[in-house]
Amino acid sequence: MEAPPVPAYGESTLADVVPSLATSLGIDGWDDALGLPASDRWVLFLVDGLGAHNLAAALEEAPFLASLLAADASTTVTSGAPSTTATSITSLGTALPPGQHGIAGYAFRNPVGGGYLNALTWEPGLSALDVQPRLTAFERLARQGVTLTSVSPARFAGTGLTECALRGARFHPVPDEDDHPARIQWTADGAASGEKALVYLYERSLDHTGHGMGWQTEHWRAALRRIDAMVRDLRDALPDDVRLLVTGDHGMIDSPQDRWVIAEDVPHLLDDITLVAGEGRFRQFYCDRRHVDAVATRWRAIMGDRAWVATRDEAVDAGWFGPVDRRLADRWGDVLVLCRDDWAVMTRAQPKEFGLVGMHGSLTEFEMRVPVLVG
Repeated sequence: MEAPPVPAYGESTLADVVPSLATSLGIDGWDDALGLPASDRWVLFLVDGLGAHNLAAALEEAPFLASLLAADASTTVTSGAPSTTATSITSLGTALPPGQHGIAGYAFRNPVGGGYLNALTWEPGLSALDVQPRLTAFERLARQGVTLTSVSPARFAGTGLTECALRGARFHPVPDEDDHPARIQWTADGAASGEKALVYLYERSLDHTGHGMGWQTEHWRAALRRIDAMVRDLRDALPDDVRLLVTGDHGMIDSPQDRWVIAEDVPHLLDDITLVAGEGRFRQFYCDRRHVDAVATRWRAIMGDRAWVATRDEAVDAGWFGPVDRRLADRWGDVLVLCRDDWAVMTRAQPKEFGLVGMHGSLTEFEMRVPVLVG
């Protein structure tokens, strides 16, 4: 079986977007991988779940995004590994590969005390600085004189993921995410602040629709149409000297229930495993080191060509997470199961997962590849 694609860290991943924006802003000391046009003001619009292949398959629903796709400065990049929101947003906001920031997926072993940590819902009393203490790119840019604003849902204020990934930007809470005119106005106001400005704007409806309904549905296409209209209206509202960059954090694959392997329903499949984390497309298993090879062998035998199965050491050596800080390495599972095609590995320990249609996390091009649209 061929190896999975590996993100080109330092060349064309989400971790390379903000450094390229910094160079465009005229800030010294940043690497310019994307060659963006020069500007003193940028809006960085992250559309959760906007995969490049998903967009290409529904381009007739998004005429304005299609026009940006044709622009000279537009391109594509990939997420890191796993191709999931928590890891991607942290790579975007810190300008670091996963192996350096340590947000090891949707859910992984809690580095403070062990156990299961959901990176989106977090854990009461757990400090973001205990999990991700590195300076974010926003903190570094603020020290270099850039005015930074984050226009994001109010419920995200002060959350673990926000503080891990995006601290350093002034947080502007959005109480009503359906109030697009207000979001556009707050974004335009942020872009007009200071001599050099960068505004981060976040939109999550496409991802939520895909998870609940599937991305190959009219519901998903309707969400894409609404987002396309918002991007168009945002571009119209921004002054000519403000540039706009639209990207995503991952793509999405629909996984039907007859393509699910439910771990608890296969005899002995979870033997020797002490913690199950990750998500359906990128499952992470933790076990005593003496059992790693046996667990990996068992999973390879069950999954066959339906998944890539690797030990943590094999994944690190293959560069899946970029250069890995040895202090962070054991956050990833001892054995990793990355699904191919539209397969998923499910666990009854997380019953909410059984309500999902659209999924992501694995290292397929469809899940990793996201657009970088410049206008």
